[in-house]
Amino acid sequence: MYLPDIFKEFLDKHVEIADAYRKVGDLTAEAGPIDSKTQHLIQLGISIGNGSKGGVRSHARRALDAGATKSEIVQTVLMSGTIVGFPAMIAAYGWTQEVLASEAD
Repeated sequence: MYLPDIFKEFLDKHVEIADAYRKVGDLTAEAGPIDSKTQHLIQLGISIGNGSKGGVRSHARRALDAGATKSEIVQTVLMSGTIVGFPAMIAAYGWTQEVLASEAD
């Protein structure tokens, strides 16, 4: 699994904080009935709204790993345009296209 160097450095230098974030993530993932694929599509949408390139790329990859199709990821990105605006949507579209291009069909 791809991890940016800065994230790996954070994990190495701040183990207890990283573990706490991981625990919160696990608890929220288990807090209700939403399946993993849908959770990552939701987190993809939130990352788009936040303008987070790393979050968009991460959740696109994680959604794929959880069973999302490339079409579902693209639709999630396209749906964001009416909320976050065309420039933000197009940026996210580019970021996800990079991820999708690196994935085998």
